[in-house]
Amino acid sequence: MTLVSLAQATYVVAAVLFILSLAGLAKEDTAKRGNILGMIGMGLALAATVVLALEQSERSVLVTALLIAGVFLIGITVGMWRARTVEMTQMPELIAMLHSFVGLAAVLVGFNSYLEADHADAVHQVEVFLGVFIGAITFTGSIVAYLKLSAKMKSSPLTLPGRNLLNMGAVVVSLGLMGWFLTTGAFADDSAGLIPLIIMTIIALVLGFHLVAAIGGGDMPVVVSMLNSYSGWAAAAAGLMLENDLLIVTGALVGSSGAILSYIMCKAMNRAFLSVILGGFGATATAASSAGPQGDHREVKSPEAAELLAGARSVVIVPGYGMAVAKAQYPVAELVENLRSHGVEVRFGVHPVAGRLPGHMNVLLAEAKVPYDIVLEMDEINDDFPETDVVLVIGANDVVNPSAMEDPGSPLAGMPVLEVWNAKQCIVFKRSMATGYAGVQNPLFFRENTAMLFGDAKAQVEEIVTSLRTQQGVGA
Repeated sequence: MTLVSLAQATYVVAAVLFILSLAGLAKEDTAKRGNILGMIGMGLALAATVVLALEQSERSVLVTALLIAGVFLIGITVGMWRARTVEMTQMPELIAMLHSFVGLAAVLVGFNSYLEADHADAVHQVEVFLGVFIGAITFTGSIVAYLKLSAKMKSSPLTLPGRNLLNMGAVVVSLGLMGWFLTTGAFADDSAGLIPLIIMTIIALVLGFHLVAAIGGGDMPVVVSMLNSYSGWAAAAAGLMLENDLLIVTGALVGSSGAILSYIMCKAMNRAFLSVILGGFGATATAASSAGPQGDHREVKSPEAAELLAGARSVVIVPGYGMAVAKAQYPVAELVENLRSHGVEVRFGVHPVAGRLPGHMNVLLAEAKVPYDIVLEMDEINDDFPETDVVLVIGANDVVNPSAMEDPGSPLAGMPVLEVWNAKQCIVFKRSMATGYAGVQNPLFFRENTAMLFGDAKAQVEEIVTSLRTQQGVGA
C-alpha cells in the first residue's frame, strides 16, 4: 500500500470517528466519549494530511517538514494557552471567533486555488467563488457575534432602512459577479479574473457584518449555532477546492448538524428559521418594552431563602448566564445535594437559549457534577411549576420573562419561556434590577410571589447552604 492510499484509508477512519463523535455529543452521559472520539479522529486526520503534504510537496522534504512543524507549534501554543485561560463565560465568544478563522481560511484557500488552478475548469471556478463567498460572510458575521457576545458591541439589532432589500441586492450583485468571474477567469489572465472575485469578497464581508448585526441579543445563541453551520459549509467548500475528501465530509457534518441545531432552537424560541439566519428578513419592528421599573419589588435575605427551602417539598432551579459569570454552579450543586439528602425533590429547568451558547447551562451543571436525570428542558418542566414550592432563578432574566407571553410589543414576544411565576414562591438571584441581555425589563420581579435576592450569586448560594446546615443542625 502506498503512502497516499494509507492516508486516504486513514481519512475514512477519521470520518467514521467524527460521525461517532457527533452521535456521542447528542447525550450528556456520552458527551465525554464523543469528545475523545473526535480528538482521535482529528489526530489521525492531521497525521494523514502531513504524510500527504510530505509526499506531494514540490519542495524538499526537510523544508516542508519545517514549515509544517512551525505551523503546528504556533497552533498548539495558542490553542493550549486559550484552552487553559478561557472562562466558561467566555466560551461563546471564543467559539464565535474560532468560526471566523474557518471563514478566513476558506477565503484564503479560495484565492490561492484560483491562482493555482486551471481557469478553464468551470466547475472548479464555481467552487472557488462560492467558497470565498461563504467564507467571507462567515468571517465578518462571526466577528460581529464575538463583539456582541463579549459586550464590545451593542446587543440590540442594527435596523437599517430597507435592510432586507440591501441583503437581497448584495446576493443578486454577487450572482452577477459570478457570471463575470466565470467568463473572465476562463478566457483571460489571473489579474482580470481577480477583479470580480475581489469585488464579491468585499460585498460578502459587508453582507456578513450586516446579517449578524441585524439580529438582536436574544437570538444570539441561535446565531452562534448558525455560524457554526456556515463555518462547516465554508470548510466543505475549501475541501472541494483542495480535493480533500475528509475536509468535504467534515465540513458537511458540521454544516448540516449546525443547521439542524439552529432549526431546533428556532422552534423552541418560536422564531422563524429564515428570519434569524437572514438577519431578521421579513421581521417587523416591535416596540421595545419599558426598561424602567414597573412597580415595587420585595427583597429577601439568604437566611430567609434558606428557611423557605428547608420547608419546601419541591424545588426547581433555573440557571442563566449570571450563574456562569458568578461561577456559582459548584455551590449550587452543593445546595442541591444538601436538599436532596433531606428529602426535597430538586430539579433544574433549562431553557434552550439559556446562556449565550447552545447547551451552555448543561455544560456548567455537568462540570459541577449535577446528576443528568434532574436536569430537564423547558417543555419537560413547565407544567410542573404550579405544584412547585420554591423556584430559584439564578442569573436568568429573559428566559423567565412573562412579557414574552403577555406583551405583543415586547422584543421577546412569542418566545416560549419558563413559567416560573406559576410556582408558590419564586426567588430571583440578581446583582441589581438592571435589564437582561435583550434590554427588556422583567415584570416577574414585581409579582407578589417573587422575592429578589441581591448580590453575587456564588456568595449568596454559599450563605444559603451555611444557613441550611445551621437550621438542620438545630432541628436535629
